[in-house]
Amino acid sequence: MRSARPVGLLLSAAAVALWAYGMTTWQPLTEPLGPWSESLPGNNAYWARDLRFMAIMAVPLGLVLAGRGQVRWSGPAVVLGGCWIAADVAVDRGDPIGVDATVLLAVAGYAALAVVVALLLWWERRTPPRRESDMTPAADRRVLTGAACVAGVLTLVAAAMESPTDREPELNQGALATAALLVAVAVGAALAAAPARTRVRVGLAAGLVVVALLGVGLVRATAPGERLLPEVALGAVLLTGVTVLAWDWPGGRPIWWHHALAALIALVGPLVFLVATAVPMMLLLPIGASFTALAGNSPIHAADSDLLVSLAGLLSGLGMAVLLARPSVEDRRKLR
Repeated sequence: MRSARPVGLLLSAAAVALWAYGMTTWQPLTEPLGPWSESLPGNNAYWARDLRFMAIMAVPLGLVLAGRGQVRWSGPAVVLGGCWIAADVAVDRGDPIGVDATVLLAVAGYAALAVVVALLLWWERRTPPRRESDMTPAADRRVLTGAACVAGVLTLVAAAMESPTDREPELNQGALATAALLVAVAVGAALAAAPARTRVRVGLAAGLVVVALLGVGLVRATAPGERLLPEVALGAVLLTGVTVLAWDWPGGRPIWWHHALAALIALVGPLVFLVATAVPMMLLLPIGASFTALAGNSPIHAADSDLLVSLAGLLSGLGMAVLLARPSVEDRRKLR
């Protein structure tokens, strides 16, 4: 897809702005005043951190799209994401707030992104093309489809984000903005993974974006504690749509029973993976508590858990990628 590069870079740039705004505007809302035990926060208290981490994850996902799934883009993109998380924790310790801080962080983020992109473009010019064909190599298509799966599962996590009170208007704003960005990344990566960009696929991509955004709105409009069914439905539609866009259409038509199987996996897979990753993090690996301590924030009350749901979403997305990032018919035959 020729537009993959500008679209991917634009989405990465939007993620940088969202990260900077989340750090200086939403994060201060989640930090309680005072160290007293009765004021310790509860479950999902640091929802702004999770939304911000998912915005950071959207940066390398956008770069994967910009690089059309090539390893020389994907590898550095993942490294950049890891470094950005570390920088985020350091910035969080400083408690930046206000418009000036937002602008400063956004400029710093854009500078870092520009340096990485410039190096990647230079490396790309120095490396001869692998083939003359315009077709996306099979390995690159799998990477793009996997990125779409990761973004799709992160969409569900962002859309269903909660807080101890669930009364903050900024929570709805942040969840909607983050989920919308991830929907765009998921659909863009899936379309870029297609063997050819046809009018039918482009039309399906546009329709999938509209339906997914309506689904995100439905999840947010549902009362906390009752979001499971709309969240599962959103995941099934979005991830099945990813397969329809990215997978081969032999003879010009999808193999519908393959997509029916993908729909079944998309219906139950994200929830299973989220539970399978969240439970160990709550019981065995206090990763969220470690990030809270590193950022200098108040620990979660002992009766609750400091779950880093953004990390659970990332791992669950990778799990879904293992199952669904099989765009060619040959890839899917290997599952038999």
